[in-house]
Amino acid sequence: MFESAHGGSGRVTVDDRRDSRRPEFKPYRHPAAGWGAAKSVTGFILRQREPIDGARALLRMNQENGGFDCPGCAWPDDPGGLHLDVCENGIKHVTWEMTGKRVGRDFFAAHPVRELAKWSDTDLEAQGRLTEPLSYDPGTDRYVPISWPDAFALVGRTLRDLDSPDRAAFYTSGRLGNEATFLYQLMARELGTNNLPDCSNMCHEASGRALKAAIGTGKGTVDVHDWERADALFVFGVNAASNAPRMLTALAGACRRGAQVVHVNPLVEAGATRTIIPHEFARMAAFRTTPTSTKNVQPRIGGDMALVRGVAKALLELAETDPNALDADFLAAHTTGFERYRDVCARTSWAEIEHQSGVAVAEIRALAAVYRAAERTIVSWCLGVTQHEHGVDTVREIVNLLLLRGNIGREGAGPSPVRGHSNVQGNRTCGIDHRPDPAFLDRLGAVCGIEPPRRHGLDTVRTIEAMRRGEVTVFVGMGGNFALAAPDTPYTAEALRNCDLTVQVSTKLNRSHLEHGRRALILPCIGRTEKDHQAAGVQATSVEDAMSMVHLSTGMKRPASPHLLSEPAIIAGMARAALPDSATPWEGYVEDYDRIRDTMAQVLDGFEDFNRRVRQPHGFRIHQPARDREFRTASGRAEFSAAGLPDVVPAPGTLALGTMRSHDQWNTTIYSDNDRYRGIRNLRTLVFMNPDDMRERGLAEFDEVDVTSVAKDGSTRSLLRYRAVPYDIPRGCAAGYMPEMNVLCAIGDYSAQSDQPLMKHLKVTVEPSGRG
Repeated sequence: MFESAHGGSGRVTVDDRRDSRRPEFKPYRHPAAGWGAAKSVTGFILRQREPIDGARALLRMNQENGGFDCPGCAWPDDPGGLHLDVCENGIKHVTWEMTGKRVGRDFFAAHPVRELAKWSDTDLEAQGRLTEPLSYDPGTDRYVPISWPDAFALVGRTLRDLDSPDRAAFYTSGRLGNEATFLYQLMARELGTNNLPDCSNMCHEASGRALKAAIGTGKGTVDVHDWERADALFVFGVNAASNAPRMLTALAGACRRGAQVVHVNPLVEAGATRTIIPHEFARMAAFRTTPTSTKNVQPRIGGDMALVRGVAKALLELAETDPNALDADFLAAHTTGFERYRDVCARTSWAEIEHQSGVAVAEIRALAAVYRAAERTIVSWCLGVTQHEHGVDTVREIVNLLLLRGNIGREGAGPSPVRGHSNVQGNRTCGIDHRPDPAFLDRLGAVCGIEPPRRHGLDTVRTIEAMRRGEVTVFVGMGGNFALAAPDTPYTAEALRNCDLTVQVSTKLNRSHLEHGRRALILPCIGRTEKDHQAAGVQATSVEDAMSMVHLSTGMKRPASPHLLSEPAIIAGMARAALPDSATPWEGYVEDYDRIRDTMAQVLDGFEDFNRRVRQPHGFRIHQPARDREFRTASGRAEFSAAGLPDVVPAPGTLALGTMRSHDQWNTTIYSDNDRYRGIRNLRTLVFMNPDDMRERGLAEFDEVDVTSVAKDGSTRSLLRYRAVPYDIPRGCAAGYMPEMNVLCAIGDYSAQSDQPLMKHLKVTVEPSGRG
């Protein structure tokens, strides 16, 4: 448990109350999804007291013509119009939002913040939906009701009194719709700052920077139809069954049609074995499973770049006798830097590739044979690739491999990053960027009649550091749970407490409300599942999925409280209070979101004729120039990179530890202490280890251990009395759950390439408890 109402330290002990139940570990041998998911969902809906609306939501989620977009993952909706295009975690996420439980003024009157700080994060969110705006009262250490006008006035007055707009930061989570996103960045830039940190800074920043440098766009080039046409799918660092469960349908379909599906991950996850797709009713009834992979490869943590380099090296060696191993015409017409890359591959020894990847040369050559045999290949990846010091280089290496066979700009082929939150890609598209493109700022200024600032703003890590130093004194969090999502949890909490004002726009009580500034507001908003009534009628908002499809989302039920406001209304209220003389029609935008979209159509590339196109069945796809082999790089071509391999092999006595979600979790929201697909019950304070690494340390299953990280600056942070669990993971590697293990990631441990925290590559020691 993290408890820092009184400050934090580098040593955190588990909460005995939550660890008092008997932990269990039994390896999972069943298919992903299927009846196990159905049973889990049914129990969850009943516990949230929403059996009727929860069932109704299944038929409205991810549906065109009036349905709402799942607030969970960003996997594209099924273009064939499935009547049940849902997954276990999506249903849990929706039902968690639709709960009948409420957190009102009586609750806060009964519980001071110091008491709530001792509660578990699950217990905080399980209290239910927030019902009215709240302000922190330091005299009583409680949150008390405040009117919306007074809340906006406090925000506006505080922002106007700043001696520089750069003393404020405006954070965005991936749940924010496109229209609210556009208003949010407009407010910040009209105020005069580009301090727009977002969750992408911690997740896929490396992907965006690498793709932009290599092919001129920060997004993947494929769509969901390409997944149906690929001959080979390479899936790196993705736990599909938990983090993008609807991907299982695409993986199963690929296996059925004879495509090769290769999962590359230190852990062999349930979604990388076999599945029963819930909407395939006949197969469900007959308990018939479908494979979701043809091969699983387990590199060491951080070894993905060396593995991809090995596949490329093997392919280049094949090309010496096989004239069709490379796409020579594509390389000559559309790329630059190939000769240099071929040279760096030749100079990288097989011994070094095997040492750094942790994968045998023979297995790497087998992967190259799979790649060579495929006419069309997609490479997909998630945070297992990006949250490393060398994340940008690794994504660029993936692009290098695709370029060798012309696997960009044609059907069934290309790069496909898997975004983790429903609209995190839309946030960036619609202007949430601390390093904005000058051309975007030019259009924004001309259309909206403002003078947007040109200097770069602060990303997530640098915002935290600036708050800690007292340079940023106002923090506005638009969704999410910043205190738990960010690295170095005690440091982040201290930074938030150092602010003059923190504002959290939320649906439920969470840790970020308890790690607050000297003044603090909780502003509750309506959720994705709820109807958004404005002057022009019920409003819809748009979202962009991981494959650049933009579509509308319309809520289905009455808001949890009559005192909730929509996210656009909250943003407009703060903006008008902070900018009383603004010519921006904030009130008009809230009355009718079509007006926001009309403005967005003039500012954003690819959003022309927005209001008409977004109302088409399934919406529209934002044009990706690289899809047409139009590479908007400095050279006008796709650019090979030629970085050297990083040294990722742990020093003797240390382990490389990666943080991850459990299955019964979505981002920082933890539904229970179970992780069904990894065979865990009643335990989150654990570290998965290779059995040989455990024996070397004299450890047996569930022995208590202390996990200590060593930061770049030499400082240490420890989690005490965790439980060791033997698992199929390469030697020298370990894994455990975020957000608890975020404590181990020092604020200064971020990638020099992307500024992303190194959540997937922490240097740790694991010792029996009590030795330190």
